[in-house]
Amino acid sequence: MSIAARLAAKEPKEITVSFEYFPPKTEKGVASLHSTISEMAKAKPLFMDVTWGAGGGTSELTLDLCTHIQTKVRQEANMHLTCTNMPREKIDVALEGCKKAGIRNIVALRGDAPQGQTEWKALDTGFTCALDLVKHIREAYGDYFNLTVAGYPEGHPTVIAEDGLCPPEAYAGEMAYLKSKMDAGGSLIITQLFFDNAHFFKFVKACQETGITIPILPGIMIIGSYPGFKRMTELCKTAVPQAVKDKLESIKDDPAAVKEYGIELATAQCKEIIESGLTHLHFYTLNSEQATFEVMKRLGIPTVRE
Repeated sequence: MSIAARLAAKEPKEITVSFEYFPPKTEKGVASLHSTISEMAKAKPLFMDVTWGAGGGTSELTLDLCTHIQTKVRQEANMHLTCTNMPREKIDVALEGCKKAGIRNIVALRGDAPQGQTEWKALDTGFTCALDLVKHIREAYGDYFNLTVAGYPEGHPTVIAEDGLCPPEAYAGEMAYLKSKMDAGGSLIITQLFFDNAHFFKFVKACQETGITIPILPGIMIIGSYPGFKRMTELCKTAVPQAVKDKLESIKDDPAAVKEYGIELATAQCKEIIESGLTHLHFYTLNSEQATFEVMKRLGIPTVRE
């Protein structure tokens, strides 16, 4: 069943969740993730998605994990698929694999630069952006797949200036491009992580003003460690409120305190988002249930459903 249909069918005030995972690098890691997925499935998420490595480096494992979620765990799998820095045939092999497994939900993305490279370059495959992938899937498969697209509350990292802000004209371009992905067949949006809700609410308003009418799912990243926080915010050029910076700086040498603060911060973020009227939360789990489930418990969202 498409995620868009599941969102439309749920009770208006029901708080729903979804979980994101990444493919582990070892067999032991895969076994551990299988266990985590089974545990988190008890919360009956609206869907579970799995990322796709740069250049299709994890393509087989990503599809295997999504097939496991769809056929063994009996949850709705939403498979990430990128379209650049890899052979074109990998795209159709992946899509055919999804059809064979009964997976009907795809996150259509451009893709990041390969590991060790800082600059992204398109290959001569006919795909230069996520819009190309959305168009290709719709042309080749019609409405078989529900397509999720990415949204960037602060602007894509490539258009964020040295002062950490996205210039107004660049932000307008971001909105126009996002609408083009919707018009081509995108049926919902998952956002990049953010730590300042003001940016998210600005993004939602900008979407409305641009005529973007598909559901917007806020991507929630729970801070689990200080080095991880620094690495991710620098990579994504994420704006961090000064109060959050100051607090983390004061406890950065106390891992337990950082984890607790991460849970407190994410809980406060989610509470404000829910109070604004949005009723779905997408968690970047980092392949662990503990922090995500703790945030859910503090929000009163069941972690076990019948």
